[in-house]
Amino acid sequence: MKAVHLTLICHALTTAQKTGRLHRPDDGILPLHAQPFAVAPETRMLTAPERRARATAAGFSMPVQVEPALADCDLGCWHGLALKQLQAEQPQALALWLDDPHSTPHGGESFAELCQRMAGWLAAFDKPGEWVAVTHPMVIRAVLVQVLGCPLAAHRQIDVLPLSCVQLSFTGRWRLRLG
Repeated sequence: MKAVHLTLICHALTTAQKTGRLHRPDDGILPLHAQPFAVAPETRMLTAPERRARATAAGFSMPVQVEPALADCDLGCWHGLALKQLQAEQPQALALWLDDPHSTPHGGESFAELCQRMAGWLAAFDKPGEWVAVTHPMVIRAVLVQVLGCPLAAHRQIDVLPLSCVQLSFTGRWRLRLG
């Protein structure tokens, strides 16, 4: 069995992140001044479908395949809302969403559902070689929860900064690669 090496990269900084607003699918990124990372020529690249992920992937100047499964968590009617607005207008709903990974007060996808989606994607990802996937903070948290077998609530202890990366490998089972 040939190994899979998968590096997940969080999209670049967005205005939404900088201003404390929840994401929208059409959010762009703030300007990149250089290519985010050096990538070996034989590496294949995937990206989430949202504009911010595609724009970050374009900074690598290599062919990119859009992977729908890497899409960000659907926040339903909360897309684009400021966190301060939610704290003022829907404090109980926001607290529920932050504390309960199964909750969906916004009418979208719960973190638990996102974890199930990512578990299915990881189980089906059997493409040997070097891969880079540009995606979102919540998606990376969901992948880490799955790979490490953590309780769902552990995602609250994971900070995923813009352009940060996580390396995984697969040889019969997914493993976190530090280095």
